Amino acid sequence: MSDKKLKVIVLTHGGAERFLELVAELREVEVVGIFAETATVKERPFVEKIRRSIRYDGYFATLKKLASRFVPTGKLVSDDASTIAQAQDSLAECAGRLNLPITKVNDYHSDEAIALLKATDADLGVLYGTNIVRETVFGIPRLGSINIHQGLAPLYRGGPTVFWELLNGEKEVGITVHFVAEKVDTGDILLQKTVPLDYDFNVYGLRYEEFLDDFRASMKEPSAQLLAEAVRQIAAGKEQRTKQDTTIGKRYRLPIKTEKDQLLSILKKRHEGGR
Repeated sequence: MSDKKLKVIVLTHGGAERFLELVAELREVEVVGIFAETATVKERPFVEKIRRSIRYDGYFATLKKLASRFVPTGKLVSDDASTIAQAQDSLAECAGRLNLPITKVNDYHSDEAIALLKATDADLGVLYGTNIVRETVFGIPRLGSINIHQGLAPLYRGGPTVFWELLNGEKEVGITVHFVAEKVDTGDILLQKTVPLDYDFNVYGLRYEEFLDDFRASMKEPSAQLLAEAVRQIAAGKEQRTKQDTTIGKRYRLPIKTEKDQLLSILKKRHEGGR
């Protein structure tokens, strides 16, 4: 590319602070907008919430939720909204510290948000922790958009990351930076790396959810670094794209209660077998 800076927009629900710090150091890049989507939690009818809770967490966990969170309004009070609000407060603080423009939008796909995105005249979009976005959004920047995916694509598309790798007995977990395509996690790959996956039963026992939280937290720094490096390569015109073979691997989704029980059983057997 020429000496002209690569104009980048970042779409995120929060958690992109480290990436922003790294990309702000790139002299060949200008972040022309951070767009935080606020309406990130889909409100479901009460009965549907109960059914989903039973399917994914089981009857006992659902009863505990009802006992602790049922309120007279007939809603299960969720921590998601407050968690997202805290994440976006941290994002706004980071943007202010780095002197980067930030805008909150209710829905990326609204006419108002699309107009704001187009007004940036961005060269590249970066997705960092968003819901699925359609081409009407990720196709706005001149070069398209890239995404950070914690999983070794195309083998592990979708998510949640680490759970399925642990269940399948993998020795490592991948991090993938890829261009965004219409189908989830199928776009051309730019960069990948892997981190060792080692479940310490002596530390976590059967508390695998605690392990998942800790492991995912440890992936934030290498993920931010890999994504920033991809942006740097694009700015320099030195990126290399590799088309995915989606006939291998699969797209994963949230595990249901029986699959969570299966993981517990597998962890027990691995420990008893000396793994």
